[in-house]
Amino acid sequence: MQTNLAPEFKGTRQGEAAEAILRKCVHCGFCTATCPTYQLLGDELDGPRGRIYLMKQVLEGAPVTRKTQEHLDRCLTCRNCETTCPSGVQYGHLVDIGREIVEKKVERPAGEKAVRWLLKEGLTSPLFAPAMKMGQMLRPLLPQTLQNKVPAKSSPRAALWPTRSHPRKVLMLLGCVQPAMMPNINSATARVLDAVGIQTLVADSAGCCGALRTHLNDHEGGLADARRNIDAWWPLVDGLTSDGQVEAIVMNASGCGVHVKDYGHALAHDPDYAEKARRVSALTRDLSELLPEIAPQLQGRLRASRQPALAFHPPCTLQHGQQLRGGVETHLRALGFEVRLANAESHLCCGSAGTYSVLQPELAMQLRDRKLQHLAPAPGQEPVDAIVSANIGCIQHLQSGTPLPVKHWVEVVDEALA
Repeated sequence: MQTNLAPEFKGTRQGEAAEAILRKCVHCGFCTATCPTYQLLGDELDGPRGRIYLMKQVLEGAPVTRKTQEHLDRCLTCRNCETTCPSGVQYGHLVDIGREIVEKKVERPAGEKAVRWLLKEGLTSPLFAPAMKMGQMLRPLLPQTLQNKVPAKSSPRAALWPTRSHPRKVLMLLGCVQPAMMPNINSATARVLDAVGIQTLVADSAGCCGALRTHLNDHEGGLADARRNIDAWWPLVDGLTSDGQVEAIVMNASGCGVHVKDYGHALAHDPDYAEKARRVSALTRDLSELLPEIAPQLQGRLRASRQPALAFHPPCTLQHGQQLRGGVETHLRALGFEVRLANAESHLCCGSAGTYSVLQPELAMQLRDRKLQHLAPAPGQEPVDAIVSANIGCIQHLQSGTPLPVKHWVEVVDEALA
């Protein structure tokens, strides 16, 4: 796709990056076939190809309108289009650039600005944990829309963190909302790794990975989060502590994983952090990437009784963002779990998409219900005991639409440990 950048973007880091991405697009439209919002709305401008044209116009100096902003807002950033693009268009990076530019040119209504500010500051605040506890206490009294965002209290197992030391060590990011909403995911991860002789370390000063602010168009805030995490992790990455050097930075939320793996790209322009960010990204592993090694070691440690039957929803950030497909279900089956994917559209987004379910609730709920319908047993299939996924946002979003337990896959492995 040929572009003629407006003078304000010529020679800029954003302009050059966007132009390089746009040049790869050949207008084929394969991306529209796998775009969730295009399937729901049927509007070319609510599909990747249409949004690419909108961003091209913005970069060429065309007037930017509120409608442009709305079409970009409705993108889930699921990156399914990247999986199906034959030309390798990095749509995720392009839409980040486009949204940031449009955000500066179009004034949002005061109500929208307030909600976005509350999300990026509230979800990353130390006050979020006590607020979540209060919400859980009052959950039966809350309206359904708020109940959907407040999970039930965690089991007492959430507080059980292994205390053994092992020569092999990994770092883990606890996340911004996960410790308050679903702390058992983190402690279950530590217990499963402990069972195979890997010690899980945490850097106390690390916090939100930066995805939340970045996708709410606060790019500088997202980069500040990345730099803070790199600073917190660096002594362990570089072997400067008494604990020695970690062999990996493990992510049990695929949304955080895809973002931290992108630190090297996001900070490539920063001379103080470029090399550190590249190294951190290279060390980062989704928890499922450890399964080929640890699953055989876990096999003899699981209870001999029947393992539960599971329906697995692979998050977009796992299968499209990180391009990791098939690993979770393959290794869970090897451990004795019955695992099946959705009967159709397993590649499509569930509608959670970070803060999307708050900002675009109507579309998010349609996608949630569509996903749950496909995860339900087909005629003749036996029911499953639980739905599992690999990202806290997907887990909470799906749980709001079904009485069936929705968990992280590592929790069911932890429960099966003898």
